[in-house]
Amino acid sequence: MKRKILITGSILGLMAVILGAFGAHGLKDSLSAEAINSFETGVRYQMYHSFLLLIAGSFLPLNSKALKTVFYLIISGILLFSGSIYLLSTRPLTGIDISPMGWITPIGGALLISAWICICYNFIKSAK
Repeated sequence: MKRKILITGSILGLMAVILGAFGAHGLKDSLSAEAINSFETGVRYQMYHSFLLLIAGSFLPLNSKALKTVFYLIISGILLFSGSIYLLSTRPLTGIDISPMGWITPIGGALLISAWICICYNFIKSAK
């Protein structure tokens, strides 16, 4: 499982760098400053949680159940949170309108928060 987490974290980090460069250079003339700012928020959160996967897979003293839970919460959270932000902010270019499903973004955020809560809970539990 740790190998899977490390590979996934590496791939998501790589994708965040590519998407960040694309947002900074490829989208600057096509989208409003507000849309680019939103896109960058998605990239930033994807990168933060890519790092968290790398740290969780390498250093965090989590049992296998907690590690698996954190992994799936982060993957789902990135897909829903960052993914929906990418689609919402690039709508003028892609024509893909997911705004009726705007509730996806906060659910993704809640999943990311849940991953942090799971890590914190396991730290507290292991300290006893």
